[in-house]
Amino acid sequence: MHKELTQKIIAFRDARDWAQYHTPENLSKAISIEAAELLEHFIWKDPVDQAGLEDELADILMYCFIFAHKIGVDPLKIMEDKLKRNEQRFPVDTVKGTSGRLTRVEHPNQASYEKLEL
Repeated sequence: MHKELTQKIIAFRDARDWAQYHTPENLSKAISIEAAELLEHFIWKDPVDQAGLEDELADILMYCFIFAHKIGVDPLKIMEDKLKRNEQRFPVDTVKGTSGRLTRVEHPNQASYEKLEL
């Protein structure tokens, strides 16, 4: 089902000749911008507009599916793979009830954000 949806999204994009703008860099920016627009719905608003949330989330997901298509990966497979890695990194008996940040288990073959030198 997600492959059919990805093809619909790509067909929508291609019919408008927007593929030329969909570089990995631009798609990354678009995802970030749409995520900020999602966050904007929570600023000084009560109750939150459900339809607006759904629209922004749909925009984010569509850009994510286009990005995955662009780099040649199956979005559901990479999410499933990441979930498996997270199950190892964040064992229930270690992180339950915490944010997980200070209690995650680092594996030697997995880079830690704290160890990266930028």
